[in-house]
Amino acid sequence: MITKKEKLATFIYLILATLFITSLVVSNLIFQKFFYWEPFGWYRFEISVGILPYPITFLITDTISEIYGKKKANQVVIVGIFASVFSMFIIYIASQVPAIESSAINDNTFNKVFGLSPLGVLASMLAYLTAQFIDIKIYHFWKNYTKGKHLWLRNNFSTFTSQLIDTSLVVGLLCLFKVFPWSSFIPFVISGFLFKIIIALLDTPILYLIVYYMRRKFNLDENQEIKKLVL
Repeated sequence: MITKKEKLATFIYLILATLFITSLVVSNLIFQKFFYWEPFGWYRFEISVGILPYPITFLITDTISEIYGKKKANQVVIVGIFASVFSMFIIYIASQVPAIESSAINDNTFNKVFGLSPLGVLASMLAYLTAQFIDIKIYHFWKNYTKGKHLWLRNNFSTFTSQLIDTSLVVGLLCLFKVFPWSSFIPFVISGFLFKIIIALLDTPILYLIVYYMRRKFNLDENQEIKKLVL
């Protein structure tokens, strides 16, 4: 018999998975726009707007890893890859359909905005796949090593390592594909990595709140995970 708590746990898992997939797909679509940010006055971040939703994906995989386990976190990562590939397939089809004269967006404008997306997605997916699986693996290593204690430790250590790998790989691949010049490699890696580190530190309290709520709601012990979902 399916209980109300199992239904609720499944619903929350689906919401987290939806937010993860949406954040990932959107980041791949908007990455061509860059902006600067000077929060401290002495350092200027020059980063893609695609990086804005990206830290959300690591917060969500850490949440799923903590509450639902390693297997469910890996499943969300794989589904996210499929969603990215499928979105690029749709964009490719759309780019092959000629715009009519009265179209508000002509072919040149459409291709200028979305033309580099397949390269961006390829670079992002290769980096993302590597970084996410490393993030999940490191997260569970520290979770097992500390016997479920010190949530901040596994959250930040896993994110710092995976974000450095992700940022270096995606910028390197975009330079390799000649989307950016190689002279941009170090500045973009430094800006992207530092920005992600700041966000990772800021999202730690959010992770604590989510985990605290989930453990109380589902009567979970410190190192206990939800195993049964209605899927």
